[in-house]
Amino acid sequence: MEEPLLTPEEMAPLQELLNKILSETGRMLLGQEALHRMLLVGILSRGHVLLEGLPGVGKTALVKVLGHLLSLDFKRIQFTPDLLPGDILGGNILQTTATGEKRMEFQPGAIFANIVLADEINRASPKTQSAMLEAMQERSVTLQGETHRLPEPFFVLASQNPIEQEGTYPIPEAQLDRFLLKLQVKGVDAKTLARIVSERRRGETPPPALQLSRQELERLFQAMERMFLSQAVAGYIGRLVEAAHPDSSSVALVRQYVHYGPSPRGAIALAEAARGEALIQGRPTVGFEDVAAVAEAVLNHRLILNYQARLDGVSPEQIVQALLAEVER
Repeated sequence: MEEPLLTPEEMAPLQELLNKILSETGRMLLGQEALHRMLLVGILSRGHVLLEGLPGVGKTALVKVLGHLLSLDFKRIQFTPDLLPGDILGGNILQTTATGEKRMEFQPGAIFANIVLADEINRASPKTQSAMLEAMQERSVTLQGETHRLPEPFFVLASQNPIEQEGTYPIPEAQLDRFLLKLQVKGVDAKTLARIVSERRRGETPPPALQLSRQELERLFQAMERMFLSQAVAGYIGRLVEAAHPDSSSVALVRQYVHYGPSPRGAIALAEAARGEALIQGRPTVGFEDVAAVAEAVLNHRLILNYQARLDGVSPEQIVQALLAEVER
């Protein structure tokens, strides 16, 4: 049985709470309002988020601020070339009990937290990056045949430097697909920079004036379960994802530059992110405009472009905009 639609009386306090989160994030971290909004969409959708940008643009600070605002257990993993899978997941360690008996006990790694900041994830080897595949998909860690559940909710918020940077490794496609959103973190304008240097000594963020309770966060998650997505909008999502595959697309840029399109997981991610956007907008039903608003962040890392695209300087974002312009609603 489907949950009833959210009423205007139910929507009003939820939207007020979401606006407070965005306002407080904007107060603590200046000049990235659109980025904050999309990151909140990822949290509402219970999805993992990949933040890409040059060092020093505030990726790590943003994740720390969000973890504090949501009152969730937060851990940071600094990814380096010598990081091993056991450093992330944990392992079995020989322990001596009170009776003198020796036995192996599982010691959880840093991934056992509500929010895990995978800082500069693409500085570790692909083998170490892939150690997070099960955690990101199944919300569990399996070692030596024993499965350990991760805490709920569980988010991986990862930052990466552009792959052209020295000392980086490409993230495996299977892991990229497990990120709900990939967000570009760009620099801020001169006016915002002037505020930062005049108001933020040593770049420190001010103390937060808001912290959500676990009950408030659960209310937002429960509201997401009641967001209505019509068959018309579901059909539009299906057409977008189908048109992103070169062998079934009528979009010229896709046929020319895309090697592989999104998996069905991309369609699921598009629907969930659109629900989050609609909730922030204060609407109980998902519209075509909500899908369009999140399409770039959902699809840009799920389009595998060919070599010709690199030669011609065509980006995944340009492909997504062509899809939105040419696929019928």
